[in-house]
Amino acid sequence: MSESATPTLSELLRTFRIRAGFTQAALAEKAGLSEQAISVLERGTRSRPRIDTVRSLIAALALTPAEADRFLSIARGKNKQAGTTRLAGRPLITGPTPVPWQLPPAAQDFTGRTAQLEAVLSVLRNPSGTKPVSLVAVTGMGGIGKTTLAVKAAHQLTDSYPDGHLYLNLRGYGPGDPVSVADAQAQLLRSVGVDVQRIPEDVEEAAGLLRSQLAGRRTLMLLDNAADAAHVLPLLPGSAGSAVLITSRGSLTSLPGARQIHLDALSQSETIELLTGVVGESRVAAEPGAAKTLATMSGRLPLAVRVIGGRLAARPTWPIQHLVTLLEDEGRRLDTLGSDETGVRASIASSVAFLENSERALDREAARSLPLLSIPDGTDLVIGVAAAILELPAGRTEAILERLTDLNLLEAAAPERYRFHDLIRAFGRERAVDVLDPGQRDAVLQRVLRFYTAFAWALQSKSYASSPRIAFATMPFTPLPAATNAEQATRWLDAEHHNLMDRYHQAMTTGPAIAPLVPELTLALFGYHELRSRWAEMAKMCGAALQVAETSGMHSVAAWLQHDHAIPEVESGSLEIAADRLLRALEMFRAIPDRQGQARCCTSAAHVLGRLGRVDEAIELATEGLELSLQLGDTRVEGVAYLALGGLYDRNGDFALADDAYGRGIALAKASGDRRLVAKQYLSTGFSHVLVGRTDDALEPILRGLEVAREAGNKELESQALQHLAAVFARRGEYLKARQTVEEAIDLIRPLGNLVRLGYFTLELGKISLAAGDFTAAVSHLESAIEILHGLSPHLESTARELLEVAHQRQPHSYIYRFDEA
Repeated sequence: MSESATPTLSELLRTFRIRAGFTQAALAEKAGLSEQAISVLERGTRSRPRIDTVRSLIAALALTPAEADRFLSIARGKNKQAGTTRLAGRPLITGPTPVPWQLPPAAQDFTGRTAQLEAVLSVLRNPSGTKPVSLVAVTGMGGIGKTTLAVKAAHQLTDSYPDGHLYLNLRGYGPGDPVSVADAQAQLLRSVGVDVQRIPEDVEEAAGLLRSQLAGRRTLMLLDNAADAAHVLPLLPGSAGSAVLITSRGSLTSLPGARQIHLDALSQSETIELLTGVVGESRVAAEPGAAKTLATMSGRLPLAVRVIGGRLAARPTWPIQHLVTLLEDEGRRLDTLGSDETGVRASIASSVAFLENSERALDREAARSLPLLSIPDGTDLVIGVAAAILELPAGRTEAILERLTDLNLLEAAAPERYRFHDLIRAFGRERAVDVLDPGQRDAVLQRVLRFYTAFAWALQSKSYASSPRIAFATMPFTPLPAATNAEQATRWLDAEHHNLMDRYHQAMTTGPAIAPLVPELTLALFGYHELRSRWAEMAKMCGAALQVAETSGMHSVAAWLQHDHAIPEVESGSLEIAADRLLRALEMFRAIPDRQGQARCCTSAAHVLGRLGRVDEAIELATEGLELSLQLGDTRVEGVAYLALGGLYDRNGDFALADDAYGRGIALAKASGDRRLVAKQYLSTGFSHVLVGRTDDALEPILRGLEVAREAGNKELESQALQHLAAVFARRGEYLKARQTVEEAIDLIRPLGNLVRLGYFTLELGKISLAAGDFTAAVSHLESAIEILHGLSPHLESTARELLEVAHQRQPHSYIYRFDEA
């Protein structure tokens, strides 16, 4: 360094550092700065550091007061004349203009993504060089293959961009600190030959210089791993002929004019193809089942597949099944998928760290929310459930979910419905174990179950307002805003049902802190289970909840669960089991004592015993239920008791007594103002008449019930009315009318998702076709019924199979409307 010439900051810093005996790393540690910061200053890329940086360097280098003043003066831009003299006449670019070819090599095992690759190429192809600047943004979660796709596409665009390909990893999501806009501009400008000393420090000025240098060139720029749109805007060319391909984990929808291409996980076949390319065809062919399982457990994430494949390739004696076994342990899954900074865990962690270190409060809140949201099982996460988990208003919760979606830590499965990638959920659960104690994790599931319970109570209060179970609700009814009526609430539960059941099973296996919530949830879901004929779920939940209620001393709840546990058995035709459960429930109600429950249980048991032919016992119980309801002043149970007695008198041939009982029940229902109850009373009357051969007498109450159901807008009851009406037509031999009526019922029930009833109506079509002698149609309908009912109603499925055998043999068969099929 000449005494007469004024040194640059980079020269002065290097001199002082060497004198002090520091490496760049040692000085960085001593001054509390990054090694990159020291390197940038010594290279001259940045000549105006922050004042706190200068002071840290002065202290670390132990400069004398005179040296400190000189260092500070140059760092603050003093002695400009001397600096200008040193650069005067120096050209912006020295030597021939370089042609950069900076792309990383394309992956040899590139797999799938045909449509996405073509979409990138179609936007960026520019054989004439006259197209305006084209932008493509490739987004997706970490490890999804964004860079691999972008590099593959860029290598195929050489002819369109003969003046070079620029590549820059902006490190928006790590590893390490993001590349600042100024540093990115400096690197790009150096790549096109600009002298480092002539690179402006001002971002806007540097952006203008970069655009000037790229003007007239046909250059492709690949900006990898951008943090957001602001990270890349000052780096873009401005003249026709150039193009930019950008990758980011975050949303780049605010980037003007950019074609957005979002990458999802590979398909199953693409995943296996990628695995085959890494480990070899022979190993995959030897264990095809294990390879498919491995593909699924990797989340079909290319990074995960390459990590797994690399481990297998390095261990040729390992069977694929061994890796499957390791991955089955969710607690160790991310360890199996790479434990260093190139692994899946590090990839996800860098996205979360971006949020944690953000200046935005929403980002930091989203990072804190991720472990909580990952705790519940289930495929989807709706805003209402998420709000319950986070204990936040729906609006704030939605903002958090959307921010996580922006960074591809969640997927938007549908409006107001989000989904975790399996590996991100695994990461979130790891974090949950790290930052939450067991009680806090249990509390998350408790909040989820309470949300479902409150929602189910809200539905039951609308669909079955007089249900005695509602008295056991311990929480206020807080349905989602969209659930303004019973049908909307029911459809919401239809869509959420799989998630609810997953979380119910999770609660049952988690521990004693959560299980006591299950009995109330089960009682609350009674209305939904009945509306949708979800007898299999009702049976499972009642059985498990009953044990919990009895163990927890919840005697009244246990009695109702014992009662409700019989209903699926009635629907499946297992009447003996149902009768035993109802009589046991009756004992429980008497022991409490709970006279309202006792009265209701008497009528239920009477109904089942009557179907078993134990008519005298049934009449005795129905009478007991009637007397109790009169003592209690409970007109609803009184009406149900008359309904039970009417059916029993019909079966005994005491038609006058039956009609009197039915008339009393219908009158009570009308007085209640509950149109659903009125329709059910009419339909039960007509149904009973059909069963005992009073076909003509059945027509009027069925038509009345159909009319009331339609007035009430209750499509479930309307479909039942049409079912009974079709039975009347079939019993009369009017098979065309019967078939048309059942088809109308099917059109009503199909959109409601009640598969048991859909299967039963299809069975009815088979029975009607068989009675009409149309064996071909009968076979078709019965095969469809079997397919629908399989796993839902063994009893009805068995009936369909028996009739299918008759239809195959083309044997005449009379239409029968049996008690145990209704």
